[in-house]
Amino acid sequence: MSRVTFEELLDAGVHFGHLKRKWNPNMAPYIFMERNGIHIIDLYKTQAKIEEAANAMRQLARSGKKVLFVATKKQAKDIVSETISKVNMPYVTERWPGGMLTNFATIRKAVRKMSNIDKLTVSDSYTNLSKRERLQIQREREKLEKNLGSISDLNRLPSAIFVVDVVKEQIAVAEARKLNIPTFGLVDTNSNPNLIDFPIPGNDDASKSISLIIKLMAQAIEEGLNDRKMAKDKSAEDHSEEEDSFKPTDKYSIDDEDEDKKDSGAGKKSTEGGRTKRPRKAVAKK
Repeated sequence: MSRVTFEELLDAGVHFGHLKRKWNPNMAPYIFMERNGIHIIDLYKTQAKIEEAANAMRQLARSGKKVLFVATKKQAKDIVSETISKVNMPYVTERWPGGMLTNFATIRKAVRKMSNIDKLTVSDSYTNLSKRERLQIQREREKLEKNLGSISDLNRLPSAIFVVDVVKEQIAVAEARKLNIPTFGLVDTNSNPNLIDFPIPGNDDASKSISLIIKLMAQAIEEGLNDRKMAKDKSAEDHSEEEDSFKPTDKYSIDDEDEDKKDSGAGKKSTEGGRTKRPRKAVAKK
């Protein structure tokens, strides 16, 4: 069964593209027609691409990998932060810090600085600082939280990234391609789908369209996480069953070995105590 119906895509306005004069020729396979100077996206192809991207997202989540969502445009900020935070995935909704992927070690230093500030605020030395110094520290903490708070749990490079607008997030896409990180993206008629590994042709300007696509990706991630949890529980149960099945067997084998040793020891003693001496060989007289 499909994750989304044609009518749902139509109601969300996913089929509306950009003006004809702003189109990218690489989007030609996904364009259905042109009406009133605006390109109309083929929703049947969008439906197929959503299914393909959702399956890939599910596999990544099932493997325990992280997907970084990037959406710095005004229409998508709140949608991404609210939806993706529920599935515990990192996201960037403020300015994309240049070198976030290619210079990830420096970004991690900034995140560690934020945790160091948190430790400082609960220490005794913080109370000895002047009011101005405390205010500066608080402002620096708020700035770091705004830009990097959503990726504080990202200890290593993400396994994939999802961008809402390929043109606006071109730096993020370029960094991911340089590091061979798989890319997912909502591509409009003014974007180049060849830059994205899993493109989803659709309207990247309407908040309703963005909300629908992000919700579908979040559902796929949630399914993958549930599958991973079920697999872990099943393996734990199987492991406990194996331990239970091996315990009595080991006990019996140990008891049997002990009994065998006792029997062999007893038999040895009885034979030693009860046997007669061997007769000596007759020596021939010369």
